Amino acid sequence: MKLIIGNKNYSSWSLRGWLAMKQSGLSFEELTVPLYGEDWEAQRRKAGDFQPSAGKVPVLWDDEVVVWDSLAIMEYLADKVGRERFWPKDDEARAMARSMVAEMHSSYLALRRECPMNIRASTQVELSDECRHDIVRILGLWAEARARFGKGGPFLFGTFSAADVFCAPVVSRFLTYRIGVPGFAQAYMEAVWEHAWMQEWIEAANAEEWTISAYEPGTAK
Repeated sequence: MKLIIGNKNYSSWSLRGWLAMKQSGLSFEELTVPLYGEDWEAQRRKAGDFQPSAGKVPVLWDDEVVVWDSLAIMEYLADKVGRERFWPKDDEARAMARSMVAEMHSSYLALRRECPMNIRASTQVELSDECRHDIVRILGLWAEARARFGKGGPFLFGTFSAADVFCAPVVSRFLTYRIGVPGFAQAYMEAVWEHAWMQEWIEAANAEEWTISAYEPGTAK
């Protein structure tokens, strides 16, 4: 199995796909292609824009099978190794986890736009009302998941699950942009940030030499 990802410092969707691979327990080869650099364009031309992924990451190759989009990758892996590795066993908890993952996959555009993932940065920015609404919504969902289903551990549904895979980039954003959060959210964010897989990703992100100026603080977007 081969997973194609972008820069670890910036690519939130790559982080989700990579964490899903780690959660699956399956062995895989990792191929990092710097976003928007010469290597990126060369790889796109070579692979025909990573068809059928239209040049986006992450992309999973499993022999002749090609899976693109982080949610599709996670579901493909869950089919291979068992859905209980990714989703809570309880019906109510699983329903909420699925809903949270789907909402994270399709929503929060203001947060994505105003606070792009940048693991190496630490800054504050002026947030729009729309972005603040996104943050309040996310914190509300985190609070409900922790209160209802989080008694078995420090993560949203107790043990590390698909919901945490999809919220990990948001944890990174909240830390990078110094978003003020209540105590329960701070404890959850620390659990995610200190997870061995996240520490492996963070270490690699800090070691990268690539910089994308459009995603750096203080750069007009």
